[in-house]
Amino acid sequence: MKISIGGYSFNNLYLEGKMDVFGYLETVKYRYRMDAVDLWNGFFIDRSSKPIMKLADESYIRKIREALDEKELRLINFAIDGAHLWDPDEDMRRLLYDNALLHLKASVLLGAETVRIDTGGSYKNDEKMTEEQFEYTVKRYQQFSSFAADHGFLIGPENHMGASLNPNEMKRLAEAVAHPSFGFLVHLGRWKTDQAEGDRLVAPWAYHTHFDEETVDGEGALSTIHLLKDAGYKGYFGVEYNAPGNQYVETELLIAKVKRLLADAGTPSTEEEQ
Repeated sequence: MKISIGGYSFNNLYLEGKMDVFGYLETVKYRYRMDAVDLWNGFFIDRSSKPIMKLADESYIRKIREALDEKELRLINFAIDGAHLWDPDEDMRRLLYDNALLHLKASVLLGAETVRIDTGGSYKNDEKMTEEQFEYTVKRYQQFSSFAADHGFLIGPENHMGASLNPNEMKRLAEAVAHPSFGFLVHLGRWKTDQAEGDRLVAPWAYHTHFDEETVDGEGALSTIHLLKDAGYKGYFGVEYNAPGNQYVETELLIAKVKRLLADAGTPSTEEEQ
């Protein structure tokens, strides 16, 4: 089945010095026997430089690509932190933009099929964008979508922070960007407003998805898979849960639950789809 594991799921192991990006690739390939990864830049950025978080140099990025190729792993999604679009401070916006460009170059080197760059804004609310913010955000996503189209991937935000936690704002954004290479990484059920309708509103633009420990056990999990299928979704179903402990076991449990949901929904295996 088309299931992947978000790199953030092993953040605690990373912080404990027990996993790096290459260990993550080994884990996905040989422990969980998967064919695709959700790479997270948190494994190879300088976290002390928040909020920008400087990217590793190109030689290191190329080593990651070599490891992906050696293991025959698809990079189904590259999730990027520290390069979101909007900040009320103009100088900070410029720094974030420059960092986004560096990460877009890295996305090409890594062979990413989809790329997540967030809208910006607070992690604690679902504010509507001001006109200035909306115009700037649309312009940048149109620019990034054109770059993505030239290099064969899709790009867009996750419902992760600020206005992206409001599905109506995300629908408005997608309609304004109006580019075939723009879409959403939909963290299922993760909305601060219109939660019951959120996944349905953005489903036509979904290019990747994440389940966590709450959404996979939620009453609407199975119906969400059906609505995504009805909207034409053919991507992977990612699991992303940074468990406080026993991360290997907790991730395995979450994968099993998603497999059961997909089986109940009649979702075909990767081989059947091909």
